[in-house]
Amino acid sequence: MPAEINTKDSVYNVQPDKVKGFIWNNSYKRTVDKTKIPVCNILGVNIAAIDTEWALDYFKKYLKDLSGDYVCVSNVHTTVTSYEDPEYCDIQNGGIMALPDGGPLSSVGRKRGHSKMARVTGPSLMGEIFNISAEKGYRHYFYGSTEETLEKLYSKLEQKYPGLQIAGMYSPPFRPITDEENEMIVKMINDTNPDFVWIGLGAPKQEKWMAAHQGEIQGLMVGVGAGFDYYADNIKRAPEFMQRNNLEWLYRLLQDPKRLFNRYLLTNTKFLKLIAIGK
Repeated sequence: MPAEINTKDSVYNVQPDKVKGFIWNNSYKRTVDKTKIPVCNILGVNIAAIDTEWALDYFKKYLKDLSGDYVCVSNVHTTVTSYEDPEYCDIQNGGIMALPDGGPLSSVGRKRGHSKMARVTGPSLMGEIFNISAEKGYRHYFYGSTEETLEKLYSKLEQKYPGLQIAGMYSPPFRPITDEENEMIVKMINDTNPDFVWIGLGAPKQEKWMAAHQGEIQGLMVGVGAGFDYYADNIKRAPEFMQRNNLEWLYRLLQDPKRLFNRYLLTNTKFLKLIAIGK
């Protein structure tokens, strides 16, 4: 990390675990040293042992060098899925970093010695980056969700973040995409010269899409799941006190119990059992 943010008694002083700079797509030539990012291995996934400030400083410093790479926004669901699916685990570890979106991940990290590790949620990170984008001149592309949601997202972002440069938006068809269509999509995104490419396909689809396009897409890809829905006001975020106390999952479960019951209650239970036996 740059010396100017390597301050005393901060998350920047956490020593990195000994991990290789693993890349999913071997043809992609990463120019930054991934091993300098502190991580905590949880169920096989190297979760970045950082906070939002650290992530923001890192992206500001190395954004141009990170073009073509991807960021996973990881939670209990994706981490348990990675434990059960080695290929998906490699995808989680194959980007530049896997952020601790889920509160339980950062809690485990702190118990394992990463005292400054904190949640870095997809929606919060998006907001922090949007806030500095006009000043920095960052350009943003949004890939995923529905046309209706993207239209609402465009309108809401224009209202909330004056000067935000929205390079483009695209809602892919809800079917397998042909090779010809994929080439068209890659060209369409790259022609807009984006700095950030936000991917809203949901897990595990969005991580697989980013890994498949590592080194092909211009800009840093970030998989943000329901982030588009939050900023389009399709979904309300949990109150601040629930976010602070790692209860955002409960708020979302109450909003959409049929879809999220298995993911949250069953997966969370499995996660706790695995952590209890030292995984």
